[in-house]
Amino acid sequence: MPLIEFSHKLVDRGFKITFVNTEVIHERVVAALSNKGQYEEFINLVPIPDGLGAEEDRHFEIVKLLEIMGKVMPGHLENLIQKINESNNDDDRITCIISDLHMPWAFEVAKKMSIPSAAFWPASAVLLALYLHIPKLIDDGIITADGDLIKNQMVLLSPTMPAMSTAEFSWLCLGQTVALQKAVFNLMFQIPRAVKLADFHICNSFSELEPSGFSLIPNLKPIGPLFASSRLAHFWPEDSSCLSWLDQQPARSVIYVAFGSITVMDKQQFDELALGLELCGQPFLWVVRPDLVNGVTGTYPDGFEARVAARGRLVGWAPQREVLAHPSVACFFSHCGWNSTMEGVSNGLPFLCWPYFADQILNKSYICDVWKIGLGLDPDENGLISKEEIKSKLTGLLGDEGIKGRTLKLKETGMNNVNIGGASSLNFEDFVQAIQVK
Repeated sequence: MPLIEFSHKLVDRGFKITFVNTEVIHERVVAALSNKGQYEEFINLVPIPDGLGAEEDRHFEIVKLLEIMGKVMPGHLENLIQKINESNNDDDRITCIISDLHMPWAFEVAKKMSIPSAAFWPASAVLLALYLHIPKLIDDGIITADGDLIKNQMVLLSPTMPAMSTAEFSWLCLGQTVALQKAVFNLMFQIPRAVKLADFHICNSFSELEPSGFSLIPNLKPIGPLFASSRLAHFWPEDSSCLSWLDQQPARSVIYVAFGSITVMDKQQFDELALGLELCGQPFLWVVRPDLVNGVTGTYPDGFEARVAARGRLVGWAPQREVLAHPSVACFFSHCGWNSTMEGVSNGLPFLCWPYFADQILNKSYICDVWKIGLGLDPDENGLISKEEIKSKLTGLLGDEGIKGRTLKLKETGMNNVNIGGASSLNFEDFVQAIQVK
């Protein structure tokens, strides 16, 4: 999402974009497009293979996928660029490679082909600072060379940064699959080299949001908040009818519930969530993906849909940008992915935080403990988030004027950054000037 929005910003400045995805993600994005053909002249969506067969499940084969992508995709990317650059149209030549830092091999390709490259970091600056500190964490005896935790403790990456729990290291927050933890850590271990190879470094954040993170990475330039639009990128067709439903609700009354594109929960936890929303008594808009409950749909508690019909709206996928900006929305019940975090902050919304995995746990700690614009949920002795806990925290969040005030202040700061003359706006202009072919 942020890369697509960044692409649109570049198109607005006269660039042409070749947007490269894996074949599987490309197919999902194209299938969900609501504006087919509208941007084809300026943004060309192109797929390359990821190394797995079409019949292989990317969720169940994630370890294999992470290992094979770095071996297979560089060659396909290089061939794609050569094909484009050997065409007769000089206007279509690739003059800069902008890559997600999670694809470190892309910078090897850029260096090999003598093309300037920009590292785009789609998560928090604090998370990148953590990854760049991996060699020191190993030297200090905090983790092993394989990323295993030697001792559970609090660490301080810098004197100005809040202490971080080693339990929140993102590669350790991926469930109990050791193989997956190691595969992700191996990928993170490559990021420092990718940072050194890149000519430019940009991210979707703003300086006041994570000052200590940016102080550790002085060449990382924030250009956010980027507003993830629905112009090109989403995984499911959006149900825009929920916007007219929002129009009918009182101002600042609706709880918006959305846990991103990956979160999965079991049936018992799903039922507690549904019943918690019912107990709260507030209007709610809940994004229930087709695969939210272990791939099963239509699994609501008995009678739930009928009981909440007058004040609850259930959709498969929502136009999140428009929903979060709607005046009837009171708070964001979120998994705390960085994209959603930035979107909620940009709209001045309090958060009820339910992180699922990886960096979402770290983001939640910043939302609740550093920025103080949200509340977390406490599981019971069985690890279940109960309906009573959900009701209690939602009621507390909606009644907390201090949180509301801080969210609005943070929104104002973010908007000042992207307005003309703001720090993020100036960073973007500097980047545009640097990559323009003279």
